[in-house]
Amino acid sequence: MTESVLPVDAYLVASLPEVWFGVVVFALGMYLVLDGFDFGIGLLYATRNTEHERETLLSAFGPVWDANEVWLVAFGTMLMAAFPRVYSRLLADHYLLAIGFVLALLFRGLGPELREQRSDERWKRYCDYSFIGGSFSAPLLFGTLAGRWVFDAATLSLPALLTGVGLVAVSVVTGAAFLAAKGDPALASDLRPYGIGATLAYLGGVVALLTTVVLTDAGGAADTVRSLPAVAVVGSSAIAGAGGIALARRGAYRAWLASALALPALLTALIALLLYPTVYPPTGLTLRAAVVSPLALNLVTVLGLPVLFLVLGYFTYLYRVFSGPIDAEGYGS
Repeated sequence: MTESVLPVDAYLVASLPEVWFGVVVFALGMYLVLDGFDFGIGLLYATRNTEHERETLLSAFGPVWDANEVWLVAFGTMLMAAFPRVYSRLLADHYLLAIGFVLALLFRGLGPELREQRSDERWKRYCDYSFIGGSFSAPLLFGTLAGRWVFDAATLSLPALLTGVGLVAVSVVTGAAFLAAKGDPALASDLRPYGIGATLAYLGGVVALLTTVVLTDAGGAADTVRSLPAVAVVGSSAIAGAGGIALARRGAYRAWLASALALPALLTALIALLLYPTVYPPTGLTLRAAVVSPLALNLVTVLGLPVLFLVLGYFTYLYRVFSGPIDAEGYGS
């Protein structure tokens, strides 16, 4: 009897479900890091008073935001392929938040696109409102959805809302650091206080969120929050935040950017700790119970992982192309 090319009743490796949990979390982290600073640019756009400053921020946002959203698509696609029961429950149970998030992304993207179509000030002002409003609403709604998912909490509960506000704050941090690292010194100096203030707000919000979780045992996560890995992640976030503030004050903006981007990466690590092995706390669904059959996951691995590496290669090339400084005319060399 001819053997199957791919195992039917066994995973290619025994830990393949855990590997795919890591891959899904990685895609989520890439989205929070990359589209996070796009949201931050949109929020900081509200602080700019001159057309030259607004055009500079739009130039920083323009070439990369559409590509950064690829990671949202990757996250959803990989979650559906590997853990379809989580994907279906996540959208069904958080339908209004998900739709609101998509609409916020739509308004965030339409604002800069439509702004260039007409020259009158009133039109530009409404387009700016669309850009700023979408940049605020998208991380707030996405974070609230994540808080509901991870902590099995109501939409207007403290854990869910603190998660949403925290994502807004960390977006301002990464957006300010990105613009400071790539903009002129005057812009960097002007944006630095916003980034420092948002860092303090984010770290304070994390403390408030985790204290609430420990006191209420939201989603049964209190023990995880008190565990050594979670404490290490939170401590690393505090170090990255404090270090970022010090670097920003010294004018070491590229180092500040690296420190700032560590914050959403560490946030993703904390989410992974809180979700493993119960990937859907509202129903108690575990990773092994939620994963697809061995044959399906083996096929997804063989066909999907090479695509992920191609995407990573594309992003490496993209950010090399747009590695120069920014001004109102776009990216320099």
